[in-house]
Amino acid sequence: MAADGVRGTGVMLSQADEGLKLFKMAEGTPVEVDSKAAELYKAQVDARIASLESEGALLTGKDNKKMRAAKGKEVAELKGEQRYVDACKIVKGLEPKFGNFVLKAAEVPTAETQAKETEPAADSVKKAKEKKEAKKQESAGLSPAETKELEDLKQKIIERKGLLKEQGMSGGQQNKDEEVVAMVNRMNELKEKQDPGSTKKEKDAKKDAKKKTPLSQEEQKEYAKLKDEYEIYKAKCRTEFGYTNKDLKADPDIQEMEEKLSAFEKRS
Repeated sequence: MAADGVRGTGVMLSQADEGLKLFKMAEGTPVEVDSKAAELYKAQVDARIASLESEGALLTGKDNKKMRAAKGKEVAELKGEQRYVDACKIVKGLEPKFGNFVLKAAEVPTAETQAKETEPAADSVKKAKEKKEAKKQESAGLSPAETKELEDLKQKIIERKGLLKEQGMSGGQQNKDEEVVAMVNRMNELKEKQDPGSTKKEKDAKKDAKKKTPLSQEEQKEYAKLKDEYEIYKAKCRTEFGYTNKDLKADPDIQEMEEKLSAFEKRS
């Protein structure tokens, strides 16, 4: 991402981490945020986005396709940057998703601490359960190398489809390409390892949709996160690789996200 003052620095990331910790500690209680800083940051990024879009609009013709795509990629990265996402939410009066611009969290009531002191047996059971869950996640989760591989695969799939698109292949033909199929299969394997039973969860979600049971608090957060990822991914496909509406409808990742979104929407 270009432009000084817009790119995140080590200090900014550290502040975001601390802010997120404060937010989690006081979840369900009011959080004090730096609205002015958020508005200023959003204005800076919006100005950069407008500048890039203006520059891209001037790069017409086939000869400027790569440069135009590069501008589009920068715009997509700026819009998806966590600090910018939080700034937009704060300006809209919502709580920051990633913990940026958090100044102070409300004090946590001491009743919980008192309850733990009077119930040592329950505390021991809770710790044993947490330890068991930690071991379970350790064995089921992805290693750092696999996490990187998963992120690389997502980018490579987009790049491969972009190349096939330039060669005149339709969205359906791109999905049948051997390299794309192999990468998608590997990506699904890693997703399943990252979230064991994800296939079963999708089936359960469909059953819940039919029953029209209301979304739980955790599902509402998952729904909001999926909507953000869906919009960012579509914008990237359009700006970076020139996807048409037809191409977007044929993309398997978009189809999967739309299916999940539809299930959530039927219950919201």
